[in-house]
Amino acid sequence: MNLGIAGKSAIVCAASKGLGKASAFALAREGVAVTISARGEAALLATAEEIAQETGVAVGTVVCDVTTVTGRAELLAACPDPDILINNAGGPPAGDFRDFSMEDWQTAVNANMLSPIEMIKATVDGMLERDFGRIVNITSASVRSPIDELCLSNGARCGLTGFVAGLSRKTIGRNVTINNLLPGPFDTDRLRSNLAYRAEAMGKTVADMTAVAAANNPAGRFGTVEEFGATCAFMCSIHTGFMTGQQIIMDGGAFPGTM
Repeated sequence: MNLGIAGKSAIVCAASKGLGKASAFALAREGVAVTISARGEAALLATAEEIAQETGVAVGTVVCDVTTVTGRAELLAACPDPDILINNAGGPPAGDFRDFSMEDWQTAVNANMLSPIEMIKATVDGMLERDFGRIVNITSASVRSPIDELCLSNGARCGLTGFVAGLSRKTIGRNVTINNLLPGPFDTDRLRSNLAYRAEAMGKTVADMTAVAAANNPAGRFGTVEEFGATCAFMCSIHTGFMTGQQIIMDGGAFPGTM
């Protein structure tokens, strides 16, 4: 399928590895010029070179922390008028809510709610003026099915979800859609760190915990980043102009609800 976005430009946050990298790769394969950001320079530059060599598209890099005012300014200076915005940030640590301070909560809300909102605020009006825009927020399946030890993530990401629910209905009339992509268990560093936390809490080995978690998923496995990236790219295509404000969950069928 031709996604119809060749020649468009995109910002992909936290794209040096994992789901962000896969999303940037998938967009670049469709001919989208991508500007990617991350805090780690070496990994970011390696990813940019990998994408450019495979796809031949222009890849901009910005080493920054997108959860800061300065970081967002640097990223937007490199790509001030993106047609596509992929909001992404590393999730807050797992743990018992009793152990988290107010500062921990403020950090989580800033990273996983307020910073994406600021990126949307900085880019959505330009998209409206051009009558095209696709914004995808990479959040978490915990928005639909809360995970006990991820209480920081549960709360912060639900806040972003509520904000998007309102704004997305105001922008679709100008062909600007805003949707959320909710990953479940994908084979990433984030998943491995969460499994390590659970293994320690339950007195099990990480290998045993990993095997059980994969087997317990209805798919019998973890998702691949390539599957995730392809879905993200489709959500940015010309074929999704009638879809906005939605929570697209990718979890191998783990969420048991009908809707």
